[in-house]
Amino acid sequence: MGLTIADLKKGERGIISDISSKNIPLKLLEMGCLPGNIVELLQVAPYADPMYLNINGSHLAIRKETAALIFIDKLSHE
Repeated sequence: MGLTIADLKKGERGIISDISSKNIPLKLLEMGCLPGNIVELLQVAPYADPMYLNINGSHLAIRKETAALIFIDKLSHE
């Protein structure tokens, strides 16, 4: 379908475009993981799991399998 948060590399950013999966924890939605918000990959733990993100100023860690459910439009480097 398109790019997901799991496709980001360290330092890359994107705008969340779709979170339609029923498997996304409600806690992520409450912390700002919503369409239109900017997400930046800050760090990746060993073995690429979890991924540490900045979503509209909130820092959180999510599993790569969850990140693969959240679609984004990639932002170019500024």
